[in-house]
Amino acid sequence: MISAVNSAELKKLYQHRWAPNLKIPFFYGIWLMLGVIAWNSSHWMLTWLCYLGMGYIQMGIVTFMHDCTHSTLFKVRWKNWAFGIFAMIPFIISFTSFKEDHLIHHRYNRTPKDPDAFTMGKRGVGDFILFYAYAVVGVFLTAIQFALIFPLMVLRGKKALIHWGEIALHVIVMWAVFYWAASQGIAHKVFDVWFWPLIFFGFFNSMRFIAEHYGCPWDAGPLVGTRTIISNKVNSFFWNNINYHIGHHAYPGVPWYSLQKLHVLMLPEIERLGALIDQSYFAVFFHALRHGPETEATTKYPNSHLYQTNTK
Repeated sequence: MISAVNSAELKKLYQHRWAPNLKIPFFYGIWLMLGVIAWNSSHWMLTWLCYLGMGYIQMGIVTFMHDCTHSTLFKVRWKNWAFGIFAMIPFIISFTSFKEDHLIHHRYNRTPKDPDAFTMGKRGVGDFILFYAYAVVGVFLTAIQFALIFPLMVLRGKKALIHWGEIALHVIVMWAVFYWAASQGIAHKVFDVWFWPLIFFGFFNSMRFIAEHYGCPWDAGPLVGTRTIISNKVNSFFWNNINYHIGHHAYPGVPWYSLQKLHVLMLPEIERLGALIDQSYFAVFFHALRHGPETEATTKYPNSHLYQTNTK
């Protein structure tokens, strides 16, 4: 933890509040409204703009789910599980699998044990293929990773049973929806309004995911191994402050609606340690696309002595 943050002020940031979570039904309302417009639109441009907007809002909904992995969206733990499972249904990914992977990522951020550190490699052909495939079609690779590969490799016992139960639930829901849609002769429209927003969501998710840690110092701790992106007020609002990512990694128990205040409290320490703050998701993402996968040698932390002093 960061000793420079006042403990009394930090304690306030950990407190749960119900009012900010009214954004959840608001976001789902926007998502459904855009879906209805796309469904009834006769103009291709309006239809695709709605698909784009739906993907963008889905990114925001997923950041709510992300808080559930840390049991911070709701004060009561089971509510985090319930919403996490519900929010993942359109993606055919289990909350159990994502939660387990994400907590390991926090524990071993930017180290060889970090399951999300696939941007690190020897810059061989396979590293480049994986890196750019994720940037372009990350939604499909993510689904394969969390629905199949990670669970088979890591999950055992009760967690494995819950995971496969979630996958079965997703399959049943999808089968029921498309069975009904086929009986009504609208299966193709249901597919379009479900599938194409996911493609846009995948792009936004890949951009966010890569920007959060790409180029950050390797094996230098949770604070300097993470990037905060000031971005703009629109992204901060719709993506629920996930862009204040340094604070989230330093204090993952702080709810999404307190991350901006946490950033202000941490800013002196962030600047002292030289942790990365950028202004644009797109700028970091396109920088990553130009340079490709990383190597440990390219991400040496020049101020490692400061980090060691801070953690004693």
